[in-house]
Amino acid sequence: MSSKKDYSGKIIKILKQKPATSIEEIHGVFDDVNKYSVTRSLKGLKEAGLIESIPSAHKDFARLTKEGKKKVYSLELDSHTGLINTVWDGFWRIILLDLPESRKSERESLRYLLKKANFVCLKNSAWISPYPYEHLFSNIKKDLGLTTEMIIFTTNNIDEVSQKIFFDGFNK
Repeated sequence: MSSKKDYSGKIIKILKQKPATSIEEIHGVFDDVNKYSVTRSLKGLKEAGLIESIPSAHKDFARLTKEGKKKVYSLELDSHTGLINTVWDGFWRIILLDLPESRKSERESLRYLLKKANFVCLKNSAWISPYPYEHLFSNIKKDLGLTTEMIIFTTNNIDEVSQKIFFDGFNK
């Protein structure tokens, strides 16, 4: 039997598919699990601030919060790490991140995701990686509304000395 944590991760992945999903539909995915376990997982996700309830006249719905969307990306990094091509394609991914102190928790969450995606911090707000995660971070930028706070570059033009240092850092 799966743990509550497994239910929560699966619920988050279900909610990622649509702007809002009915509670009934979520329960339907877990046919072999008692309703109490799923309800308890939903309550835990809500208390953690990862989902919110949307009551309506006919059905109750749930949707991901901004924090819940960050969690989705973290789960994706966990599940896709082995699927990402680790042979260098000649391009570097550089992300500039500039969030003020007033958004410290959001900044820390993004740093955590960057580290999890094997980005290395160059200078305070600049991160670099040879791995093709730029599409994931483009989606994060869009979903979290980071229009000016996150800039993503993909380039093959880096001076030779720096490139050698970066390769050594990624054990290439």
